[in-house]
Amino acid sequence: MTEKLYLTDSYMKEVDAKVSKTDGNSMILDKTIFYPAGGGQPNDTGKILIGPQEYKVVDIKKEDNDVIHVLDRPAQTTVGSMAHCIIDWDRRYACMKYHTALHLIDGIMEKFYNSGMITGGQIYPDRAHMDMDMPGLTREKVSEILEKTNAVAKEGHEVLIKEIGADEAAEIPRLSRTETGRKLLQTLKTVRVVDIVGVDLQADGGTHVRNTGEIGTIELNAYENKGSRRKRIDIILK
Repeated sequence: MTEKLYLTDSYMKEVDAKVSKTDGNSMILDKTIFYPAGGGQPNDTGKILIGPQEYKVVDIKKEDNDVIHVLDRPAQTTVGSMAHCIIDWDRRYACMKYHTALHLIDGIMEKFYNSGMITGGQIYPDRAHMDMDMPGLTREKVSEILEKTNAVAKEGHEVLIKEIGADEAAEIPRLSRTETGRKLLQTLKTVRVVDIVGVDLQADGGTHVRNTGEIGTIELNAYENKGSRRKRIDIILK
């Protein structure tokens, strides 16, 4: 099993690890800071140094309890060798800010606007979007929501990562606001939650900034009315 360091400290940029398995251009380490794609957040990229050899990490995948590092070429190494891992920090940090921004927007909508379910979303290093089942949402309402969200972000709310038991999670209304997430909660013994203190609490497995003040200013990039219920908010950060 790979120890997933990104779950406990999303600010780790480098780490030394041991090679557990190699198969062509795929490598498993005993621990990793590389985040695999999931929950709308893209995988990390970066590089792994083993002795004099440098390998680009082009993809990250999760398989059962292991994290698979996909390299740009087959690794010339053996099990037990030491590997120095370095993530592309600019890409990771951008995704962290966008991920927290989406949580904050959803938190404001949940708190003040009787929001519906999240039906989809995707994070990129330069933008992000969120799909909502919210019939009354309009472009004008989105602008109002983002204005309120930016004001709250600038207050500098702490963002905490916690693990709670399944029983406690079951008592928290709308801890997950996606249908997939709700089903997943029913299978977990412990639940990882992201707490934007005083604003929002959600089950989540991604990486986030430590304070909403790091997000910057959220701007509406595009608004799409995809039907009577489904609406898409596309944002950029400045």
